[in-house]
Amino acid sequence: MHSDPTGVFPGRYSDGQTAQSVPADVRLTERGVEIGFPGAPQALVWPYGALGAATPLTSKSADALLTYSFMPGATVFVGDAHFVRALTKVAPQLTSSAYGWRSARPWIIAAACLALLFAGLWLAELSPARWVAGMLPDKARAAVGEQVVNSMVGDRKECTAPEGRAALDRLVDRLSQASGTGTRFKVRVVDWGLLNAFAVPGEQIVLTRAIITQAKSPEEVAGVLAHEMGHGLELHPETSIVRVIGLTAALELMTGGGGALANIGLGLTQLTYTRVAERQADARGLALLEKSQIAASGLVDFFRRLGELESKRGSSTEWNIFRTHPESGERAKSAAARPTYPTRPALEAQDWQALRAICGAVKPEPSGDKL
Repeated sequence: MHSDPTGVFPGRYSDGQTAQSVPADVRLTERGVEIGFPGAPQALVWPYGALGAATPLTSKSADALLTYSFMPGATVFVGDAHFVRALTKVAPQLTSSAYGWRSARPWIIAAACLALLFAGLWLAELSPARWVAGMLPDKARAAVGEQVVNSMVGDRKECTAPEGRAALDRLVDRLSQASGTGTRFKVRVVDWGLLNAFAVPGEQIVLTRAIITQAKSPEEVAGVLAHEMGHGLELHPETSIVRVIGLTAALELMTGGGGALANIGLGLTQLTYTRVAERQADARGLALLEKSQIAASGLVDFFRRLGELESKRGSSTEWNIFRTHPESGERAKSAAARPTYPTRPALEAQDWQALRAICGAVKPEPSGDKL
């Protein structure tokens, strides 16, 4: 029997307490599904919003077994396709598509929360690697730093001319004291024509000969040093190392294991920093310059000329082996925009000349490397 969707549908009602069901007249009203019984003075009304279905309803469903949230165990069965189609229009939550969404919604919400979490961690430069880096013992960080230097520098000799070394030590001490952390950085100069400087774990920094000989002033060298110290103070080298060797090897270092050092190898050439890390190092470096009363103009000039050289060099493999600092022109503008402050020379003229000769008599660098 097929009834008018706006009329009465024959059904079977069960109260969930007894085994038998009873005949019922079911209709769809503005208030909900109305369930009437022969001879009963008043019908039951189940509001649409509180309805459930034993199985999701589709356009091909020929019947419906309905439940009601406020009458656990009670059901009403209507075996009429017209009724089902009419019911899905007023109670769409009973359809298969709605059931599918409700089933998937917790997973979608969980995935969205995870995405937001990882996005937040990325924007804030937070990660398990950063946490582990901060937990590494000083001895382990120093050992890893030595391994990094050996991997990157190879057999190039360290420059140790006494007068140049003394001048560099005075500059390093001045900048280190400005950090207010009690940290004293160990800075080495390597006889290398590649224009670069890099920080490694354990508050260690490597400068190449070209960085010093091509600088136009001691303020430029001080600016480069301050930037690399910024990386060290923010533990960027350690964090990058942890990402390279993996959390398991890093945890081995934390507990005193030495086997992890053997796993570093050539993977250390992957030491790169994000734009967030570079901005942090720039900010730290500029703050060190200000507290040391060293003019930031040298760093500004260095960035500007480095930007010009980048344009000429393009994507040269040799040029990009270690240098990962982006957008030098933009960084120069940012540094130049800082308020002025009292300054004094980074080095006296005699010390500056001694530092320039730390690798021996100053020789012209190959024309392609000049700033």
